[in-house]
Amino acid sequence: MREGQENRYILVTGGAGYIGSHTCKMLAEKGYTPVVFDNFSNGHPHAVRFGPCVEGDLNNPTDITDAFQRYDFFAVIHFASFIEVGESVCDPEKYYTNNLGGALNLLRAMREVDVNTIVFSSSCAVYGQPEIVPITEETPSTPLSPYGRNKAMIEDMLADYSHAYGFRFVSCRYFNACGADPGGELGEEHDPETHVIPRLLMAASGEAPSFEIYGSDYETRDGTCIRDYIHVQDLARAHILALEYLVQGGQSRAINLGSGAGYSVKDIIQTVENVTGHSIKTIPKPRRSGDPPVLLADVNQAKEILGFHAQDSDIEHIVETAWNFYKNARVARKKQQK
Repeated sequence: MREGQENRYILVTGGAGYIGSHTCKMLAEKGYTPVVFDNFSNGHPHAVRFGPCVEGDLNNPTDITDAFQRYDFFAVIHFASFIEVGESVCDPEKYYTNNLGGALNLLRAMREVDVNTIVFSSSCAVYGQPEIVPITEETPSTPLSPYGRNKAMIEDMLADYSHAYGFRFVSCRYFNACGADPGGELGEEHDPETHVIPRLLMAASGEAPSFEIYGSDYETRDGTCIRDYIHVQDLARAHILALEYLVQGGQSRAINLGSGAGYSVKDIIQTVENVTGHSIKTIPKPRRSGDPPVLLADVNQAKEILGFHAQDSDIEHIVETAWNFYKNARVARKKQQK
């Protein structure tokens, strides 16, 4: 008998990463047993503490087959992928090989053992530069980067597997993930760090000399880009609601995950300064190609279909949890260096 036949085992690919680890913690709190599948190229071993772990790579089919032979999973939550938009433009082959190839191997392995329920970590990058905001799920998919095209192609793969093989899926198209575990165990630890709030925290603490603002002449209220920021705790909660929706017989679909509120870059800078008590030196830079002025989620389907609403995505709470984790992680790094 495979492990897990009397348990609620869920395979979480990329479960040692930022959003994956938060989701594993919440799954465990709700009585599931998350099994992390990760190659640790970007994930962190210390983030795996809420269930078993299988170290492996989705681009090695025998690794994923071994995981399915060992555990009797009833569903999969798929996070594992490379995520840097800029890098995907410079090295698209890396992204197509890893993200698309890995997803195909995962779906093939699922089909072999008749596991057909999957929640996919997609992205608002599938929309590209929409003309109308807030963005609904009916907005055309016109991604601007290989990363966004990867996500859109995997969504198409899931739709084809659903039609041909009876797979059932939710593609979670989330907006700007941010914040950290309020308990202080988990947070953002990307290397290099490219996300707005961690970069601002680095500037506030003196770890970085300044923060660069890319574009201050947009047609927005203060000239800087406006984005929809959603706390990682809310994202974890939404992935579990999507899983339970499918288990209860829900139809396959894509769903936006956001807070429904928009904050400009200058809003975030001011909030970080207020929370940390430190001023931040900013340097204006030209706009980056492909950066839309506003990305804001229409979250009605998440509310109506999943019963989801953002509980932790107040911007001050987001920054407070991120700052607390950042300070703790920084202290831990200094201790290790001694």
